[in-house]
Amino acid sequence: MKKQIVRIKDIAERAGTSKGTVDRVLHNRGRVADDVRERILGIIKEMNYEPNLIARSLKSQKSYSLAALIPDPATDPYWASPKHGLEKAEKELRQYGVSVTQFIFDPYDVGSFISKAGEVTADRPDGILVAPIFYKEALPFFDEWKQREIPFVLFNTQIENVSPLCYIGQDSYRSGFLAAKILNYGLPFPCTILIAHINEDIPNSAHLISKEEGFKGYFEMEKGARGYHIIRQEFNFKHITTLFAELDVVLKKNADLRAVYVTNSKAFEVAAYLDARQITNVKLVGYDLLERNQQYLEANTIDFLINQNPHGQGYWGIHQLANHLVFHKEIQPIKFLPLDIITKENLDYYLDPH
Repeated sequence: MKKQIVRIKDIAERAGTSKGTVDRVLHNRGRVADDVRERILGIIKEMNYEPNLIARSLKSQKSYSLAALIPDPATDPYWASPKHGLEKAEKELRQYGVSVTQFIFDPYDVGSFISKAGEVTADRPDGILVAPIFYKEALPFFDEWKQREIPFVLFNTQIENVSPLCYIGQDSYRSGFLAAKILNYGLPFPCTILIAHINEDIPNSAHLISKEEGFKGYFEMEKGARGYHIIRQEFNFKHITTLFAELDVVLKKNADLRAVYVTNSKAFEVAAYLDARQITNVKLVGYDLLERNQQYLEANTIDFLINQNPHGQGYWGIHQLANHLVFHKEIQPIKFLPLDIITKENLDYYLDPH
C-alpha cells in the first residue's frame, strides 16, 4: 500500500484541536493542557507522523555557514577527491541555505594547518569539516570549538576521545587487516614483508599507526609465528632517487622480500622502483585511485588497491553537518565507509564518481 502523508491538519482534526495547538506540542513551546498534550502525542505516534524537515528548512530561510579545513590538492592529489565531494554536497544543499567556505592548508606544513585552523575559528562558522592529519596540533582547536559549541566532523583520520559530531572514513585497523589478508594469498613462506610509510609524519598520524597495527594483527592472529618476517620503514624524501637508494638497501638486507604494503596513496612510488629495477616477484598493495596508481594497477605492478572513497568522505561530511544543523536529525558518531578492493579487472567500475 502507498504510504499516506500525515499532515499537522490531519492530527488536529483527529485530536479535535487547532493546528496551532498541534504545532506547540510538536515543538514543545507554549502552554497546552496536559490531557490535550497527551492526546496529541498519542495520535502522532498512532499515525506515524514524520515532520517534513525539508519544507521546514525552506520556510525558515535561515542560512548556515560551514567551514571545510582540508589539505591542498595541488600539493597532494589525493585531496582533490574529497574536495570534489564536499563541493557536490554544497551544490545540493545550497537551496536550504547552506554555504561552505574552504580553508586549504599544506599537508606537509604543520604551521600552515595551525594558521588555517585559526582562520576557521575566527570565522565562527556554524559547523566545521576537518581532515585532522596533524593530530597533536588539532587537539587545542577541537577543545575551542567544543567550548564555542561549534559541531565538527572528522574525515579521513579517526581520533579517539575528542567527541566530534561524527567521524567519516574507513576503519583504519580493519583496513590494515584487509590489506594483509589480500596480500597473503599466494605468498611464499618464509619471506619478508615490508610495511612502507611514505612521506608521512607517523608519530602524528594516528590512522596510519592503526593501519600498521591491523596489518600486523592479521599475521599474528591468522598465521602465528609461521615464517613471515614483517619489517616496517618510514621513507621521507623529496626526490625519487632517495627512495630508490633506500629500497635498494632494504632488498640487499632482505633478499627474500616478496610483498610491500604502502599505508597511504603513494603506492605508485614503490611501483616506479619495482619497474625501474625490473622486479616482478614482489606483490604490492596500496590505497586510492590516483591516476598514477591506476596506471601501475593496469600494468600489474600494483596487485591491489583499497579504495578509501575520499569523494564520499567529503560529500557525507557536509551532509552530516547539514543533517544536524538544518534538518535536526540524530547523527551517529561514526559513519564507516566500505572497504573496496580494486583490481585491474574491476577498476573501470570505480572511475569518474563525480
